[in-house]
Amino acid sequence: MLDVLGNGPDVLKDAHSRKQKESTVMHVSNEDATKAINAARKKAESLKTKMCIAVVDSGGNLKAFARMDDAWVGSIDIAIKKAKTSVFFGMATGLIGGLSQPGKSLYGIEHSNDGLITFPGGLPIVDDEGVLIGAIGVSGSSVENDHKVAEAAVKVLGVSDVPEHPWRT
Repeated sequence: MLDVLGNGPDVLKDAHSRKQKESTVMHVSNEDATKAINAARKKAESLKTKMCIAVVDSGGNLKAFARMDDAWVGSIDIAIKKAKTSVFFGMATGLIGGLSQPGKSLYGIEHSNDGLITFPGGLPIVDDEGVLIGAIGVSGSSVENDHKVAEAAVKVLGVSDVPEHPWRT
């Protein structure tokens, strides 16, 4: 079978493979989201704490979630919002917290986007090409522990620092 340009099946197959790769580059995969959740759970256990762990894709949509046994119910929403906050702004939620204090340039930002969380525990997930593909949010302990657990999660996937991009002004 030929396409309208006279290309045969091999050309069509190669084009389809390229298109599939291009369409998945911008979002964290299910496999990587699961790896991140498992790494976060392992770190939380080593800290003897119970966490809620959320992974969102690059659009801020929930990709994976885990609530460890006995983790606080209130931490469900916080973990998801930490992940969304991190992906919406391409930075750690703790950094946004510093910028959102009274008198600072982002004061009051936590009231936007149906509620943001501006304290540590949310980190961007960046692929090896420097593309923001999602974020993780963790809640259930001190913000220091939340951050450590989030760091352990993104570390298994590689990079977490977002390079300079045109959307970051």
